Amino acid sequence: MNVTKYEKHVEALSPQTLFTGQQLVWLPECASTNTEAQQLVGQNRATDGCCVITDKQTAGRGQRGNQWEAAPGENLTLSVVWRPAFLPAADQFLLSQVVALAVHDWLIMLLGPDDQLRVKWPNDIFFGNRKLGGILIENTLSGTKIQHSIVGIGLNVNQREFGVATATSLAQLTGRAYDLPTLAARLLESLERRYLQLRAGRVGNLRAEYLRVLYRFQEEHTYEAEGHTFRGQIVGVDEAGRLALAAAGQLHYFDLKEIRYLV
Repeated sequence: MNVTKYEKHVEALSPQTLFTGQQLVWLPECASTNTEAQQLVGQNRATDGCCVITDKQTAGRGQRGNQWEAAPGENLTLSVVWRPAFLPAADQFLLSQVVALAVHDWLIMLLGPDDQLRVKWPNDIFFGNRKLGGILIENTLSGTKIQHSIVGIGLNVNQREFGVATATSLAQLTGRAYDLPTLAARLLESLERRYLQLRAGRVGNLRAEYLRVLYRFQEEHTYEAEGHTFRGQIVGVDEAGRLALAAAGQLHYFDLKEIRYLV
């Protein structure tokens, strides 16, 4: 394993993988692991599977342009570089499904099977109605192909107190503390397993499994879109990654910033 800059607990973070996490850049502090990973790619210093991980992220990015906040040294904050040249740009949402399922798999290993453990479209991780983690994937396209993907993941692990009531952590759920390097290694292994599924072309299985763990799937709930509040039921996700929602006898499709979940 090629480890640079920050070598704390290196031995514990030794994922049993072919390439994901075999190049490891561990930083004591950075603005954003996605930004650091992007810079490594731009400098031609990132191999396929390169992982950037930090103890303290000062300007982490989330979906919808939100900031991802995490207490220093208590959570997992990392980014992985993949080069999925096999995947057409039109199918890039499959990467979101792969990563969300990998994190879900990893959490099942830690918490056991639990119906409260769900993926909130497109790829937030929820336990019940509280957020355990978030994923931000930034793809760089070259024509109809994906040149490289930066997979950013933030997971609440040992943090016990949050500024919002809708957040939770593994420590809150189980009452125990976790060794972060060991958990990071298991997460990288989980990510590679799901990624290899995609590379092998098992697309149907991935899409079906994503729906099985999708938050609010086939349940009646309240949503807001274009300033209107309505009741509807999530019935699927199309190939472009749009949320399919049935309401008032009609099927509607929504992109990321077009719909808001209401309690």
